[in-house]
Amino acid sequence: MKRTFLRAGVGIVAASLALGLAGCGLGTAGDGASTELSDEPVTIRMYWWGGDARHQRTQEVIDLFEKKHPNITVEAEFSDWNAYWEKLATSTAGKNSPDVIQMDQLYLASYADRGALADLRDLDISTKGMEESVLGMGESDGGLYAVPISTSAMATFVNTDLLDQIGVPLPDNTDSWTWDEYEAWAQSVTQAAPQGVYGGSLAQNEFMLQLFARQNGDELFADGDIAIDPETVEAFFQLALDSTKSGASAPASTWAETSGLALDQQPLSVGTVATTFATATQVSAYSQASGANLELVPIPTVKGGEKDADYFKAGMYWSVSSQSKHPAEAAALIDFFLNDPEAVKIIGTERGLPAISSTLDLIGDDLTPEESKAVAFSDSRLPFLGDAPAIVPNGASDVDAVIVRYMQDVLFERQTPADAAKGFIADITQSIASAG
Repeated sequence: MKRTFLRAGVGIVAASLALGLAGCGLGTAGDGASTELSDEPVTIRMYWWGGDARHQRTQEVIDLFEKKHPNITVEAEFSDWNAYWEKLATSTAGKNSPDVIQMDQLYLASYADRGALADLRDLDISTKGMEESVLGMGESDGGLYAVPISTSAMATFVNTDLLDQIGVPLPDNTDSWTWDEYEAWAQSVTQAAPQGVYGGSLAQNEFMLQLFARQNGDELFADGDIAIDPETVEAFFQLALDSTKSGASAPASTWAETSGLALDQQPLSVGTVATTFATATQVSAYSQASGANLELVPIPTVKGGEKDADYFKAGMYWSVSSQSKHPAEAAALIDFFLNDPEAVKIIGTERGLPAISSTLDLIGDDLTPEESKAVAFSDSRLPFLGDAPAIVPNGASDVDAVIVRYMQDVLFERQTPADAAKGFIADITQSIASAG
C-alpha cells in the first residue's frame, strides 16, 4: 500500500433523495445565482449536526462573520445526527435546502451524484495548505462537492482510572498490539472488574471496517462499488463474535441495548467498559461525559498486516447546495470558517483537527489537555498512514446500519460470520446498483 503523509492536522436518505432531486441542477449553483458577492442585504441558511458545545462555537463564528460582512445574515439550523439527515433529505427534495450544509462522507456521493451540491471549484474558497489527498476526499465523479473541515484518526480510548481501580495496567505493546493480544488483555480486565464491566469493545462501523480491510491489504470500496473480499468481512464479524463469547466484551444482549445510545450514555461514558474505538477528536466529549482520564492508543492490528493501513478520515465537510440563490455568500462563509484566524481559534478542534494543517499553529496555545491528546495521537500515526480510501459510493450511505444489522445476527448466532459477510456484500451491492 503506497504511503502518503497527510500533514493535515486531523440512513435513511436514499429513498427521500430519489424522489426529490430530479429537478436539481447537476453540480451548479441555483438558477441565475451570481458567483460574485452582493452589496445588497443577503440572508443564507447554515445547517449542521452536533451537541451544545458545537452549537455554541459555531454560533460565535457566525456572529463574527456577520460583523465582518454586515450585509449578510446567517440563519443557523442544527439538530442531532439522526434528525439531521431526515430533515436535510426532506428539505432538499422540497427544493428548500440550506445554503451551507455540513456534510459527511457517508452521504457525500449520494448528494453529489444526484446534483444536490454545487461544484466548489466554481466558487471562491481557499484551500491553500490543504493536502491534495485530503482535499480529494471531497471529490465525487470529477467534481469537488465538499471541502473537508477536519480530519481525525481512529484510536482506542482507554479509561486509565478504571484500570487503576482494578489493578490491570495497559500492556507495553499497544503501539503494535494485535487483535488477539487486545482480546486476551480485555478478558483479563473483565475478569478483574466488577460484574457488568468489560475490558473490550467491538469494531462496528464503516471506518473500522475500512481500517480492518486495509490491515489485510484489502479495500472496502473502489470505482464506485464495493470491493472488499468476503473473507475479510467474515473475519471482521468473527472477531466480534469471539470477543463476546470469550467475555472480552459485553454479551450480545448488552451490546444490542447500548450500540445506538447517545455518546453520554455509551458504555465508556458510564464506566461499564475500559476501552472503546472512536475518532481521536472525540476525546474531549468522552472525557467530559465519563469524568475519567482517557488515554489514546492505536487500534489493534492484524498479525503481520499492512504497516501503512491507517488514514486520517475527513471528519466532516462543508458543502454548498446547488439550490442556493446566494452561492458566493455561502462560499464566503465556508472560507471564513476554514481560514479566518479568529474563527479557527473559536472552533478549535471541536469538529476535528483542522484540515488545513497550518491553522493548527493558530490554536496550539489554546488547546485543552484533551485536545492536545488528540493532536499528539494524530502526530504519532503519521508514519503509518497510507493513501486515503475511496469515499462511500452513492447508494451505500446506510453502510453503518447494514454493518450493525449483520453484526447483530452474528452475535445472536442467527447467521454465521461467513453467511453474514455474503449478505452484507450483497445488500451493499444492491443498494449501489439501485442508486445508479
